[in-house]
Amino acid sequence: MEGAAVTIGIDDLPIRDELRGKSPYGAPQLDVPVRLNTNENPYPLPEPLVERIAERVRDAARTLNRYPDRDAVELRTELAAYLTRTTGYEVGLANVWAANGSNEVIQQLLQTFAGPGRIAIGFEPSYSMHGLISRGTGTGWISGPRKGDFTIDVASATAAIATHRPDVVFITSPNNPTGTAVEADTVLALYEAAQAAKPSLVVVDEAYVEFSHRPSLLPLIEGRPNLVVSRTMSKAFGAAGLRLGYLAAHPAVVDAVQLVRLPYHLSAVTQATALAALEHTDTLLGYVEQLKAERDRLVAELRAIGYEVTESDANFVQFGRFEDAHAVWQQILDRGVLVRDNGVPGWLRVTAGTPEENDAFLDAVRALKKEQSS
Repeated sequence: MEGAAVTIGIDDLPIRDELRGKSPYGAPQLDVPVRLNTNENPYPLPEPLVERIAERVRDAARTLNRYPDRDAVELRTELAAYLTRTTGYEVGLANVWAANGSNEVIQQLLQTFAGPGRIAIGFEPSYSMHGLISRGTGTGWISGPRKGDFTIDVASATAAIATHRPDVVFITSPNNPTGTAVEADTVLALYEAAQAAKPSLVVVDEAYVEFSHRPSLLPLIEGRPNLVVSRTMSKAFGAAGLRLGYLAAHPAVVDAVQLVRLPYHLSAVTQATALAALEHTDTLLGYVEQLKAERDRLVAELRAIGYEVTESDANFVQFGRFEDAHAVWQQILDRGVLVRDNGVPGWLRVTAGTPEENDAFLDAVRALKKEQSS
């Protein structure tokens, strides 16, 4: 009948073939007492920082009739200073680029160095957005191998690079969802393999590096123009709602991604908020130390309860093993605690929260273990 509503789904639309049957990235947002499923920093920003953000945003608001600094010079300068101070490796404005979350950084890199007719490779299980953004940019995606302990199998990985000759190689350290860190020797081996196959961009995703026992891999960019390190302010800075990611690389890479960036992509409000956060780095990194201690407590307690735990250098812990991980996820949820079912067979992931949140989680899994053994 004319004018009647037509019910269709996504796959009824003329979308690209590689997007058919896919699901968008996301995690359940459920109203439960304890939410430990999205690797957020559980500590609210300290009040002095909140006040400083308000001051900077108020100043920015006076000129919102004008476009923001399209090159984010002040912000990139301060990000470079933060990297230099915390890693001991000196970088400057020309080495740093910023965007709306590390996901936009990854998207810009793929738009610049990959795309239709080109290939990216990652070593899974790993951060699923690498594959999703690859498909979203028309880039072919190859899933590379990991060992049983979730470390990268260097021999198999270099063989895969030689076979597929990817244009972009993703290495995640610490790795999400396993928490596994990557040794510098592994990065160097994969970088050399990628350059031997054909000159390829190698992206080291360090979203969780501030929580790691190991130093940043940033110094490896020295003399390696095709090596990029990406970061975020979502985790260590407790600013997931800010959406600010950045990279450090050879200045030519920074110049290249500007070929695809949208005009004025970072709002004046985003830049002002990020600059305020960078003024309070010492306080925010103090929270990181608390979370590292809580992460280590979760590892020890889970093992004492009888669970298997993957070594973690992040602000989360992968634990198992379960015959039916999703059923266990539901049983933990029934006890008021939301963790993450990442789809890694036999495993679940829990974010390190406040001591009280972690206690609630540990009480839940202790009760579950006791119930299962009775």
